[in-house]
Amino acid sequence: MDWKSQLNHYIDTVNMELKRYLEGKNDKNKTLMEAMDYSLMAGGKRLRPILALASYEIFNDNLQEVLPYACGIEMIHTYSLIHDDLPAMDNDDYRRGRLTNHKVFGEGIAILAGDGLLNYAFEIMLQDAVKKDPIQPYVESIKVIAEAAGINGMIGGQVVDLESENKKIDAKTMDYIHLNKTAALITAPLKVGAIIGKAKEEDIKNMENIGRILGLAFQIRDDILDIEGEQEKLGKKVGSDENKNKATYPAIYGLEYSKNKVSELTSEANQKMNQYVGRSKFLYELSNYLVHRES
Repeated sequence: MDWKSQLNHYIDTVNMELKRYLEGKNDKNKTLMEAMDYSLMAGGKRLRPILALASYEIFNDNLQEVLPYACGIEMIHTYSLIHDDLPAMDNDDYRRGRLTNHKVFGEGIAILAGDGLLNYAFEIMLQDAVKKDPIQPYVESIKVIAEAAGINGMIGGQVVDLESENKKIDAKTMDYIHLNKTAALITAPLKVGAIIGKAKEEDIKNMENIGRILGLAFQIRDDILDIEGEQEKLGKKVGSDENKNKATYPAIYGLEYSKNKVSELTSEANQKMNQYVGRSKFLYELSNYLVHRES
């Protein structure tokens, strides 16, 4: 299977599982489920769950083992997007080419839809973990995800990002924002895939390092696309970082340096994948795709 076919296979697998999780809920929470479904099933690259699946398959074969955790990560990512788009945060009108959640359902339901996805993610993962023997790798994976999404991860990075608007910050602060707001939830699926795949400790650490590098490269590429991307391809407005005086790599280092940094980081990640020759081809191709992506 070529890498594009493998990518589509992963996306289809994740989408089918996410859809299954949203089915069969009672009428009392119908509006909530519709709002959760609206954002969760709006498309997107499914990058984070795909990274979990790709990491797992380097070390093991039964994707069903890691799938609940991959889906949990995507729910957490989607909740963060719903909340990021709110007027109190980024105040965005469009996400993935259509109206943001609060523009369709109102701010109150949007907040609760985000809360619902966050809590449901952990419900799904814990329901799976309690069936396992030994349970330790699965509980450890949930801990990794919780930390990546929490006060010392994504939420912590988001707070510093908010506090840094309209301020001149140094490169160290910007790196903190990028490594926590974005890279933490890209690092987690690669680490979780290795943990559940029963990888050796040194391999788990290596996948964690690959995730951190790719996460930073991914965010810098996002910064670049906000300057020179096309709204039709991105599905959201371009230029919003500059309008909000957000700290970005291009703002501090310039556009050309930022592009070179993405290439440098991707090469570093690829070198760390070389020890898994034969099983990391998909991850290698995906990391290079992220460098050149237009959306």
